Formats: sequence, structure tokens, C-alpha cells
Amino acid sequence: MREIQPIAIAPADTRCDGVVLLHGIGVGSWTLKRLERALQRRGFATLNLDYPSRKKPIEALAEEIHAPVAAFAAQCDGAIHFVAHSMGGLLARVYISRHRPARLGRVVMLGTPNGGSEVADLLKDISIYRAVFGPAGLQLTTAQAPVLADLPSPDYPVGIIAGCRTIAPIASTFVLPRPNDGRVSVASAKLADMADHIVVKASHTGLPRHTVAIEQTIAFLHDGRFRNAQLT
Repeated sequence: MREIQPIAIAPADTRCDGVVLLHGIGVGSWTLKRLERALQRRGFATLNLDYPSRKKPIEALAEEIHAPVAAFAAQCDGAIHFVAHSMGGLLARVYISRHRPARLGRVVMLGTPNGGSEVADLLKDISIYRAVFGPAGLQLTTAQAPVLADLPSPDYPVGIIAGCRTIAPIASTFVLPRPNDGRVSVASAKLADMADHIVVKASHTGLPRHTVAIEQTIAFLHDGRFRNAQLT
């Protein structure tokens, strides 16, 4: 099995806050490149990880990313934030519960199924879904896996960004509660103890590249709140 490698650490002088970026299931760090570049331009150091999202359950993935995250944290003088898309947000929550950085900052989740996804409920028993998305895919249902159900309420600032546009009209209309982003409903993205929440006009896959979502992510990392908690 190949070792997880940092995709980018910037700027060269890391006497600043750092941001760990975690992509969703079945994709890679490339999906967060636009967001990463925006963070770098605002002076954050970044660690944009590729990890084998379809090969292991979320708790095992948390152990797999620990070494590079810990090494990155050791290089930064400032707070260590997490910005995560989709399942990456669940991975961030599990990771923090097990390996909380000493200088943990804020966490932004984009389209994370904190309450599970009805799409996963529908597909979980289909062999092709199980083969493609692996053990972590089976943990994304609304009947939460124990590792997620047992997570403590976050005692760190969490900002939730949800989408309300879709490129999956059948799932959006007949499977998911409305409003939703085609994979995750706005309601499911929320956490009871979140610090702030905002809905943007983006689909699930479009969230990490959406201009407003990127600007709101940076606003939350700076201030612990979004600029306007309303549909934008």
C-alpha cells in the first residue's frame, strides 16, 4: 500500500495557521485545488491529502492520515484548522476525537452528511455500490455506524456549509429531503453544536469550487462565523 503523501504545503514560511484539507469519498485532492489555492493566497499553510477513501472504514482512515497531519502540525506555529468536503468532514470529526492537535483551530464542513444520506440508504445493499465505495460507503447511511454515533459533540468551532442545487434531479426529488445538494440534505449537514451554518446555491460536487463557499470558508477560519447566515 502506498504511503499517504502531502500534496502541497505553502507558503514556504509556515509561521502561520495551517489548514488540513480532506476530500470526499471516491475522489482525490484535486477536487479541493481551487479552495487550496484560495487559502494559500490568504496566507494559510495547507496540507491537501490524498487518502484511500474507498479501501477502509472511516476509523481506519483516521489512523492512516495521522502521521502526515501530525508532521504538518509540527511545522506550523499557528492553529491547525480542518476544511473538509462530504465524507471528509466525518473523517475530520473522527480524527479530532482520536488525535486532536494541540493547537486545534476551526473546522469547516462542506456538504458533510453528519446525519447520513438517504442516497446511501437506497444503495447500500447494491453490490456495485459496495464494490465502488467500500466499507466507508456503508458508514454514510442515516442509521449511523457506531464510530459516528459515538462521537462526542464538538467542543471546537464548526462551520457548516450546505448546498441547495443539484445535478441529480431524481435523487433530489424522490430520495432526499428538500432542500438538498443531490447527495446530502441541508438538514443532514447540520450538527447540533455547530457554531454557524450557511446554505449556498451549489451542488454537492460543486461546493468546494463555488466562489461563495470558498469565501465563506475563509471568513469562518478568520472570524469563527460566516459573513451572513443566509442563502447566498
